[in-house]
Amino acid sequence: MKPSISPQDHARALAEGIDIPQQPPSFALPLSEVGICGKTVWVRLPEGLIPFTARLEVNLAAQVRGIHMSRMEEVIAALYGQEFGDLREYGLQLGREMMARQGASCGRVRLAGQLPLIRTAKVSGRQSVDSIAVSLDLKLVGQGDALHSLAMLGVGVAHITACPCTQAYNQTLFRKADDDCPLPTHSQRSQTTLSVQSAGFSPSIGELLACLEDALHVTQDLLKRTDEAQLVYTSHSLPQFAEDAVREVARRAGERFGKTLPLDTLVVIDSLSLESIHIHDVCCRLETTLAEIGNHL
Repeated sequence: MKPSISPQDHARALAEGIDIPQQPPSFALPLSEVGICGKTVWVRLPEGLIPFTARLEVNLAAQVRGIHMSRMEEVIAALYGQEFGDLREYGLQLGREMMARQGASCGRVRLAGQLPLIRTAKVSGRQSVDSIAVSLDLKLVGQGDALHSLAMLGVGVAHITACPCTQAYNQTLFRKADDDCPLPTHSQRSQTTLSVQSAGFSPSIGELLACLEDALHVTQDLLKRTDEAQLVYTSHSLPQFAEDAVREVARRAGERFGKTLPLDTLVVIDSLSLESIHIHDVCCRLETTLAEIGNHL
């Protein structure tokens, strides 16, 4: 198929036309966040080429009608071939360049996706190819030649919780004096996310994952019968409410980061328990600081 518009006509239209986004709006009101969302960006990390769902925004001055969406896409395309040491490094470069191309003083980069994680079963030693949820919420503010950033990095894992209530009741009903095997209770598939906000040194994905793994009965896809038995036994020996899961993750975060990050560092923990014997689910959230966690350690 031949193009219906000649290159000469395109050149003339570009030369004579008006840049509509740069025109003044009918109501001159500054906007705090304008951008694109639902965009898949491919990021080259040490783990490989990973897709993330992105929401990218900049502020818009009162005298400017709109952003240039194509300039957002140009930045994404330019970064596709580059390799980055971590997700925050990618977010910083993406945010810096999209702000420059839009003439913005503020920007926000939100990314959500999954990274591969190879886990080894404790009994069989078999390896399971699993995934962890990873998110980044990066806020950028330009002041002269300086660019200040505030990053919230989050990691989420799947885990199993066993209800302490039903187990305690069954212990009253059926416990034998010489039997130390944990009694039955209902168990849940759960998802818990730990997010830490930092303006300077930021914890790594591995450090956040370590807090979760130390506090929870983390699950994996490839489990042989020996591994399944061990995981079920452990989770029933140390049963947890969703509330317990959140508190234990907070404890591990306080122990790990309390001496390396500022005490006003924001810590957010979200847990969702997909209840097995109820129609409803259970949710629990903690939004606190390292200082507050430290007060309870």
